[in-house]
Order: sequence, then structure tokens, then C-alpha cells
Amino acid sequence: MRNAKHGLLFAALTIAAVAAADDAPRRLAARAIGDTPIFDDLRELCDGVGGRPTGSPAAFRSIEWAARKFKAAGIERVSLEPFKIPNLWLPGTAEASATAPEQFTVRVAAAPFTSSTEGTLEARVVDAGEGSEADFAKLGATAKGAIALVHNKEMKTFDDLFAEYLRNDSLVAAAKKAGVAALLLESTRPRGLLYRHPMSFDGSLVPIPTAIVNREHAERLRRLAEKGEVRVRLNLQNKLGGEYESHNVVADIPGREQPGEIVLIGAHLDSWDLGTGAEDNGVNVALVLDVARGFKQLGIVPRRTIRFVLFTGEEQGMWGSRRYVERHRAELDRHAAVVVFDTGSGRLTGFYLNGREDLRAPVNQALAVVGGFNAIDHTIEAIDGTDNFDFLVSGVPNLVGVQDPIPYLPDYHVESDTFDRVNQREEKATAAIASALVWALAENPERLKRQTRSEVEKLLVDTKLDEQMKAFGQWEDFKSGKRGLFQ
Repeated sequence: MRNAKHGLLFAALTIAAVAAADDAPRRLAARAIGDTPIFDDLRELCDGVGGRPTGSPAAFRSIEWAARKFKAAGIERVSLEPFKIPNLWLPGTAEASATAPEQFTVRVAAAPFTSSTEGTLEARVVDAGEGSEADFAKLGATAKGAIALVHNKEMKTFDDLFAEYLRNDSLVAAAKKAGVAALLLESTRPRGLLYRHPMSFDGSLVPIPTAIVNREHAERLRRLAEKGEVRVRLNLQNKLGGEYESHNVVADIPGREQPGEIVLIGAHLDSWDLGTGAEDNGVNVALVLDVARGFKQLGIVPRRTIRFVLFTGEEQGMWGSRRYVERHRAELDRHAAVVVFDTGSGRLTGFYLNGREDLRAPVNQALAVVGGFNAIDHTIEAIDGTDNFDFLVSGVPNLVGVQDPIPYLPDYHVESDTFDRVNQREEKATAAIASALVWALAENPERLKRQTRSEVEKLLVDTKLDEQMKAFGQWEDFKSGKRGLFQ
């Protein structure tokens, strides 16, 4: 665990030196990199509550915990906004073992949004290569009723991660056509690590029992299968259900002059359960809480309302932020900006502008006031897969932090996503940047422009985000008006 104070002393002294002029963003930044309870909060959430899949008892405890934290910070307007998610999926039993030609335990973790086995399944293992239609076609009739082992290269980049998601539909279609009884997906993480890999992007159920299998065990099964028949016993018992209710945690600091206009800063509170949801995304839950605490402690009230939102249902298909946009549809014109953090605690280098070049200058102006952090390497790229998405397709100006993928990426949805992996030094700097940015967006006399539907559609095509939306099954919802809400 890195020392949160190491390396920040000089920056703290520099900011503090100019903070005496009662400059709000500098005061907020100086406080953020000082001694705050941000990591006490994170430790409570990770170690005390743990992994918190939406719909689980731990998720409900985390919602109550977050509301208490906002109230303890002195925020009077705190609410739990209920919303519905179509399908419940929670992990249960996940057991596997090789029965022939050798007997040994195989470590597995159920893949979210996949069905259970009917009791314990025992079947022959077939090597389905990378799981393409051609790979399954080569197996012919031998695949029917078998457990198909699908191989993955080790995941090292965000491109690798998105490729794993984008393969889901074609893999499932090929497996269904082949008639396999179950899928074993080789872990993309080395050294025995297991993780949750959702097999659908909207939380709908995939009717093939599927598990991630320890990488080293997968390779052993592959080598044995080269020599002869391999049999595996597999038992996956997931908790499946229909529509259920969760909540977003919403806390407001009303603006002093234009309280009807809103700048939203958010992160998702839910996580998967193998680790304790530190990098994804507890560390940024703690950041949002601490930014709110900073405004209250310093008595700083900007021109517009600052809204702090901890979404749930993100891992199930971004349901919390989608339902927020639906619930607040009539108020979207009054949302001046949305800032989301969801890639761990690596160094913040800038922001995704999400196709909005017009956001670059105001963001740079906001961050120039607290120079020294060098978080101005922004990208015009538009992204899908986190809680900015439904704001983006509804035309609301939105930003997502661009952070060094280390330590986030290796621990993404993994057993190792725990408190001790967090880069405390960099997260303190990110909290300082976030505080200054939110202040500027809420204080500046000129507000950012909301795009029209036609402007959004052009943005999606120009940035090629439309191609990803098609792969994720979102494009038709946008074209039909189910997503991308305008008056």
C-alpha cells in the first residue's frame, strides 16, 4: 500500500501558499490532498461491506452506508431514489473437478447473467479454440452435449478488455448452434486469478451455463485433451429472478444563485463480489464522498447546485444512471455538466471529452487554477460502458476521468480488487482535481451547451461510438428513442 502523503507535501505547500487569498478551488484542492477521511471511508466500504453486486444484501448495506456518510458530512438533502432492474442475477455455488483421465479440482467462477446447471453436470470436454463459429464448426457433432473450453489471451490493455466483451454475442451464438452443454472460459488473468465476466451487456440471461476457469487449470485441461478424452464435473447454481428494486444515493448542495441548475459528480457504488470492489469502484465512491465533505467543511457554496450521485446497477448494464436519466428527464436541460469517475486510482491524466471538443477549453481553464497536476491530456474519444453513457446520448455535457490503467486493469472484477491495491497518493491528487473542476463548472457564469438529438447522432457516428453501441445492442434503443431522452 502506497503512502497517501508521500510525494504530496510540496504540492500541498504550494497550494496552501496561494489558498490564503480565499480562493475556493485552491482551498478545496489543498484540503483534498491533506489529511482527510477518504481512505477511512474506502476501508469501511471494502472491508466492512465487501463485494456488493446490485440486489445482494451487501449492496443494500452499502446504499444505507453511503446515505449515512453524506448526512454525516453535513448535507441535508440526501435521498434514495428507487428504480427497477429487469433481471436479478447473483452468484451461488460454483464447483468443478476433472474426473478423467486425472482427478483434480478445477477452480471456477460463474459468469454473470448465465444460467445454472441442472444439478451437477458431468460431460466430456472439447477444445473450442477461441470460440469462433469456425472453431465450433471444426468440432462438428462432438460438441453436442459437451463442455466447451474456450481460450483467451492474457488481458493487458483496455482494447483486450473490450474485445472480450465484444466477442460475447458471437461466442454464445456459435455455442448454441453447436449444442454445447456448458462453457468454460479461460481466465485472462494469470497466477490463478478468477473474475466475473458478464456475458450480456444489459443483464439479460444467457441460457448456457458458463464459468471462468483458472488459467493454469484451463491449460492443463487443454494439454490433457490433446492426448485423449477429458471429463469434467460442473455445478453452477446461480440465484436468478425477475424484476427487482435498487436505489441511487443522491445528495445535493444547493447553489446560492441558480439552485435549479445542476452539476453532477458521480461514481458507481455496486461492484462484483470476488474481491471487495476497491478499484472498481469503491475508491471513487470514497472520492465523491470526500469532495462533498470538502465543500461542506470549507463552507463553499457555488452558483449552481452540486449533485453527488452514487449509482447502483452499473455492473448489470448501467441501470442506475439510465433510470436516473429517465426519472429526471424533465430536468436534463438544467444539468449543466456530468463528471464520472470509474477507472480506479491510477494517475489522472485528463478527461474523456466524449466527442465534445467544445469542452476542452472550459475544462483546461478550470484546472489551470490548480496547476501542477498536469491533468490536461484530454481525449476526444467517446466511451460506452460506464455511467456517463445515458447522459451522453441525451446531449448533456459529460466527462469521464482518464486514468492510468495500472492498478485498475489487472484487478478489474478480480479476486485481487481489494483495499491494499489502491494508489492512495494518486487518488488524493484526483480528489483535488475533481474538487476544483466541479467548483468551476458550478460557479462559472457561462454554462456548457446541451446538444440536440441530431447533434448527438452525428457525434456518435463521427466518434464511431455507434459501432460499439450496435455490438452492445444499444443502437436500436437509441434510434427508437428509448435511450437518448429529449423533450
